[in-house]
Amino acid sequence: MTGKQNRTVPRLAIIAALLFASPRANTAALEAEFRTPPHPAQPWVYWINMDGHFTREGITADLEFMKAAGIGGMIHMDVDVGVPRGKVPFMSETWQENFRHAVLECERLGLEFTTITGPGWTGTGGPWVKANGSMQHLLPVSVNVQGPATFNELLPIPPPRVSAYHSEQTPEMRKTLAAFYEDVAVYAFPRRDPVIGNIDEKALFVRNPYTSMPGVRTHFPSPASFPEPGKAQVIDPGQIIDLTGRLQPDGRLQWEVPPGEWTILRMGRRSTGANTRPAPAAGLGFESNKFDPRALESHFEAYFDPLLKRIGPRPLDRISGFTGLDADSWEMGAQNWTPGFREEFKQRRRYDPWPYFPTYSGRVVGSREMTERFLWDVRMTCQELLLENHIAHLKTLCHARGLKLTIEPYDMTPASDLDLGSLADIPPRRVLV
Repeated sequence: MTGKQNRTVPRLAIIAALLFASPRANTAALEAEFRTPPHPAQPWVYWINMDGHFTREGITADLEFMKAAGIGGMIHMDVDVGVPRGKVPFMSETWQENFRHAVLECERLGLEFTTITGPGWTGTGGPWVKANGSMQHLLPVSVNVQGPATFNELLPIPPPRVSAYHSEQTPEMRKTLAAFYEDVAVYAFPRRDPVIGNIDEKALFVRNPYTSMPGVRTHFPSPASFPEPGKAQVIDPGQIIDLTGRLQPDGRLQWEVPPGEWTILRMGRRSTGANTRPAPAAGLGFESNKFDPRALESHFEAYFDPLLKRIGPRPLDRISGFTGLDADSWEMGAQNWTPGFREEFKQRRRYDPWPYFPTYSGRVVGSREMTERFLWDVRMTCQELLLENHIAHLKTLCHARGLKLTIEPYDMTPASDLDLGSLADIPPRRVLV
C-alpha cells in the first residue's frame, strides 16, 4: 500500500482488513516474497577484484550469475591479497573502461553497484595523496640539559611512527615520509619524567583493533578524580618557556639555560604513514587527512570524478547501476594533528591547548586530573573533526553526485562507533562473502 493510499483509507478499515484476511492467503504471500524477495530485501555480496584481474567477459559473467541467484547488489573493491597480478592495472585506461562496463551492466540487469571509497578495502587514499595532505601526528622528542649553561645545538627531529598497519610503503613512499616534517613548537620546562600510561592511545598516536588484538581497550574510564603523582613529577604550566621563536630554520636552538635540570621538547607534524590497504599496486598511497575537508575533496577529484565522467550523466534518483559508496572497515588508525588544530581546539573546548601539548610526551602538566581531562578533550576534538570534516563531508560529496553512503563503523575507529555509523544513509549491511 502506497503512502498516498494510506492517507486516503481510514485507519480502522486497514486494521479490519488485516484482522479478517485469509491466514492462508497471507501465508502464501509471505512464502512467495521469501522465495523471491523484492529488490530492497535482496541480499548483497562483496565483489572483490584481485589486482589486475578485471575483464569485460568476467564482469558480465559475474553480474549475470548474481542476478540469476537473486542477488540485489554488491560492494565492489579492487585489492591485492597475494594473488598473482593480472593484466589490467588499477585506474589504467582499460580498467576505467571496464569499471564503466560494470556500471552499465548493473543498470541493464537491475543490480545496485556500490564501490569502496578508495583502493583496497579501507579509507580514502591513493598515490595522488601527498604527504602534506595525509593523516598527521604532532610528535615530540626531548633533550635534557643542565644549567646554567649556553645551549647552542641542533635539536633532534621527532621520528615518524609507522605501525604494522602502515608498513606497506614503497621505498619512494618511505623516502617521502622521512622528508616531510614541519616544526610546531619548542618548549622548555624543569625536568619531569613521563608517567602517563597508554599515552600512544590516549593521544591518538595509535588505534588498534580490540576485536582481534589482546589487551586493546574498547574505551577509557572517566573517573571523578585521578591519583596524583608527586610534585616532582608535575610540570607547572607557569614554568613552561616557549622557545619556538628561537628555533633556527636548520633546527639549531640557542638558549641560555637557567640553573637546574631542564627538558627541551621539540614538537612537529609528520605524516602518520597510514596507507591504502590491501591496495592494488597502482592504488598504493597515503591516506588523506581525515580532519581536512579539502583533502577529501582532492581525493574525489582524483579518483571518483574521472570515473563518473567516463560513465556519463545518470539520473540522481537511479535505483540500479552506480548508486553508492561504502566506507568499509576503518584500518587507517588515528591522527591527532592537522594545520589549524590549535584554533579548532580553542573554538570547541573554550581554552588554549598550547601549554598542554607536552602531555603528548606522557608528562603531567598542572596535575594528573588536568592532564587526563586535556587528553580527553583532544580525543573529543579529534572525533568531532573526523565526523564533521571527513564522514559528514563524505556524505555531502556523495549526495552531490547522486550517490548514497554506507559505513562499516567499528573496531579501529578513533571515534564513537555509533556516532560514526549514524551518518550513513544506509545501515551497515550483512553481506555474503
